[in-house]
Amino acid sequence: MKYLHTMVRVTDLEKSLDFYVNKLGLVETRRYSNDKGRFTLVFLSASEDVGDGKDAELGMECPRVELTYNWDPENYTGGRNFGHLAYEVDDVYALCASLQAKGVVINRPPRDGRMAFIRSPDNISIELLQKGESKAPAEPWLSMPNTGVW
Repeated sequence: MKYLHTMVRVTDLEKSLDFYVNKLGLVETRRYSNDKGRFTLVFLSASEDVGDGKDAELGMECPRVELTYNWDPENYTGGRNFGHLAYEVDDVYALCASLQAKGVVINRPPRDGRMAFIRSPDNISIELLQKGESKAPAEPWLSMPNTGVW
């Protein structure tokens, strides 16, 4: 058995791509649109995963998140019901600062120097985990309260 991808339904593909690609830093590895089925699939991977040289164009050997955009409007509820997406990051403090500067709410700040949570435009919970050892607790994160749910 091998992990292939996590599928997340999105209501606004451009807004979601802005979040996942431009703000979070994922890389689009594949896109498929089906006119008859009226949907578009966009596969995204972390840049470090794509760089392994294994069929990077299709992203077949790297973990992926699949954004599913159904062309006909539909309301999705319970975005938290499947849990969350998790990404290991080089510097949780630097990424949270960058995301915050781009208007992303840090729902659970990395007070412990290890873990933070944010949400996508479709309320999908995303966990950011510090690579290796936890960073030393530091401000402004140390005293920052949670915002909303994560």
